[in-house]
Amino acid sequence: MQSSIKVVVIDGHTLTRYGLMKLVSIDADITVVGECGLAAEAPALVESARPDVVVLDVALPDADGLQFARELRDRYAELGIVVLTAQAEDDVLFRALETGVSAFVDKTAPNTEVLGAIRHAAVAAASFTATGLMHALARRGQVAGVQPVGGQSVSGPMAVGLALSPREQEVLSLLATGRSVPEIAGAMFVSLSTAKTYVSRVYEKLGAVNRANAIMIALGLGLITPELPASA
Repeated sequence: MQSSIKVVVIDGHTLTRYGLMKLVSIDADITVVGECGLAAEAPALVESARPDVVVLDVALPDADGLQFARELRDRYAELGIVVLTAQAEDDVLFRALETGVSAFVDKTAPNTEVLGAIRHAAVAAASFTATGLMHALARRGQVAGVQPVGGQSVSGPMAVGLALSPREQEVLSLLATGRSVPEIAGAMFVSLSTAKTYVSRVYEKLGAVNRANAIMIALGLGLITPELPASA
């Protein structure tokens, strides 16, 4: 039987923090093992509780949440880190990506999305997921031959010899819509390890270093197409 995912919640807003704890407590496979409201209190808590996942606010009362997330990532390479934000702007999303967190979730997102991000972070800490990432990349103009995330240009002869299998194309489409690794496994009716293998193969074939890089390259090659809303 799979052990429960251990979670620490760090959020300066008491109601938000306890709301998150109540949300997590309804899920049998996730357990809150600690909570605090300040970044200053968090290192000792994380060290003692040894969580699988930390869920923290992007704006802590005594620290920049993303800077603190970077410190956690540098210290705990395998720790899942989910950042919650009331600031869902593209620039904040890209900062989160560059920080090395596992998931970026808007505080207005459905409960299922928050829980899905926690499960994703527990099994794929180094794989970034965020709803709307593909559209954010397209808005930023990271499609036609530029050098964004990972320094990989999308132009040139990359498409020569590139052939994704139908299953790999399905994985790419799921990655582009922000699906977490557990959600990809569920959608494809495969195990978590098989889903992670498919994701790795897609990255390898595209020459990508992470999800954002894979989406950017796939957009440039026409393997996926964003449907952006028309400008007013």
